[in-house]
Amino acid sequence: MVSSTFCSMTFGAAIRAAAGRNPVKVAIKFGTAELSFGDYARRIGQLRDAVIALEVGTGHVVALCSRNRIEFMEVVAGVPDAGAAVATINPRLAPAEVRQALADCGARIVFVDRESRALVEAAQLGDLTLIEFGPDYETLLASAPTPAALPQIDERDAWTIPYTSGTTGKPKGVVLSHRSRMLVGLICAAEFGCFGPDDRFLAMTPMNHGGGLGFPTGVLAAGGSIEILDRFDAETVLERLKFGGITAVFMVPTHFQMIFALPPETLARYDHPPIRSILANAAPLPQALKPRIQAYFGETVLNELYGATETGLVCNLRPGDQLRKEQCVGTTFPHIEAEVRRDDGSICDADEVGELWSRGPVLFNGYWNQPEETAKTVQDGWVSVGDLARRDAEGFLYIVDRKKDLVISGGVNIYPREIEEVLFTHPGIADVAVIGVPDDTWGERLKAFVVPTIPTRGDGVTADALAAHCAGRIAAYKVPREVALVDALPRNANGKVLKTELRTW
Repeated sequence: MVSSTFCSMTFGAAIRAAAGRNPVKVAIKFGTAELSFGDYARRIGQLRDAVIALEVGTGHVVALCSRNRIEFMEVVAGVPDAGAAVATINPRLAPAEVRQALADCGARIVFVDRESRALVEAAQLGDLTLIEFGPDYETLLASAPTPAALPQIDERDAWTIPYTSGTTGKPKGVVLSHRSRMLVGLICAAEFGCFGPDDRFLAMTPMNHGGGLGFPTGVLAAGGSIEILDRFDAETVLERLKFGGITAVFMVPTHFQMIFALPPETLARYDHPPIRSILANAAPLPQALKPRIQAYFGETVLNELYGATETGLVCNLRPGDQLRKEQCVGTTFPHIEAEVRRDDGSICDADEVGELWSRGPVLFNGYWNQPEETAKTVQDGWVSVGDLARRDAEGFLYIVDRKKDLVISGGVNIYPREIEEVLFTHPGIADVAVIGVPDDTWGERLKAFVVPTIPTRGDGVTADALAAHCAGRIAAYKVPREVALVDALPRNANGKVLKTELRTW
């Protein structure tokens, strides 16, 4: 029985509560523009009313294709207050991919920024209504009529529908509820201590997906502030971390690599910024990078999170364990359970590799209009995205690899991530990915795609040189016999290597 005092947790309600506490406080900064909590609450109310007037409501989907900006955060707060979910479309997709996502979610209204409008128009999908941020958007808000009644929003209803990165196949719409993402913020507040009203979060990863939206949302819901960047620039990020009053930031491994590629004099200028937490996620953080990150940013700030869009938060490796627990993703977050299971569903022993399953209040609702795919991922309230893991005797989890990236050569299971960690320690390698390619004799053989460091330009980065480097670190059968030098690895907007694309090269 639902109590008469029950009140659903929604992002819009959290912003109105924050505005009630301090309406003049700056909620969002983007360039020279600032938006107070009072104005933020007013504008999302106007947007809600305008969307209702466009006959959009419960069960409908509105799409959003835009770079990071203030209006992005208005749409994901205001439109769901009308009862509709927001499908967040990556503005870096190709027109055919945008068409696929729009057709899948069924949106007839798309909010766009100027840079993304042409992309959506090129998708050529029927009769879409495009609302561009700028004069058209401001006119929509200013002319919004007051609705006769407001919809009742259930916190379990769809809030946003980001699309999976497509690293293992066709992207799917991941339905995220209001409740799950509000609880992500509260759990992060307990874990990191940087999701409170006195915090200022630097939001510079793409908001169309995962933590790029989830972490800034959690800070704003708590009454904290965010500063938005619409693209990553290594020196700009360091400058804001050093002098912008930033307390926390979300980064992916590529960001660290680009930062440490800056000239020594530039790095020295921004050394040891006064931040409390760095949240690293979206792709595995090479162990070889961690000592350098701690030396530059401090020994008490680096957290490496593991999770997925479907699972939300699963586990975190805290600062004090970064060097003690190598290639580890830590222990589970508060309110989260995790199990490492064999193929028959039984629980693995300590240090035995199996499939990682998790459950808790931050899981997704399912894949949009794909019940079969949902059934493959959800079993009795537990969710797996196909990652292989092991758990040590202390309860720490280690992601061994993705199940679909497992290489079987000569009947032996080989995990490319283990090999990549060793190759990352080679001074001539800036980036690397290992995959299995077909082999008539062994079934599969290993191939490494290597981005060489600039000083070497590939000198010495040969199959023989890598074999010598790996000797004594990993078994001989795990050493790649083929090496391809490339300028860059294909990655999605969140920094994940697209191994499906590598397999076509």
